[in-house]
Amino acid sequence: MASKARPPTTADGHHVVIDGRRRRARDPEIPAEAAARLRVHLVAARRAIAAAHRADDPGAERAARARVQTAKVALGERGTPWWEQSSEERRSRWEEGLAALDA
Repeated sequence: MASKARPPTTADGHHVVIDGRRRRARDPEIPAEAAARLRVHLVAARRAIAAAHRADDPGAERAARARVQTAKVALGERGTPWWEQSSEERRSRWEEGLAALDA
């Protein structure tokens, strides 16, 4: 399967530009394997939101949204900006997020 082209980034690399809007970029220090696992969790959580919404299950929807938040924070797309964190803080952020999502 061919990989998708990466969206353009701002000059500082902190944001990607999608449909003319700036969005925080993924932390580039996250190892490729860990980032891929986090993206799998993110996609699964987004699917779970849709399924919970179709099933009219607010509890399941809240839980799935919490998983999306955990994945986005672990990827560096939410929470404290990754460029304001030390390498140790960044590693801790994605390792803890991955551990929580794997549990």
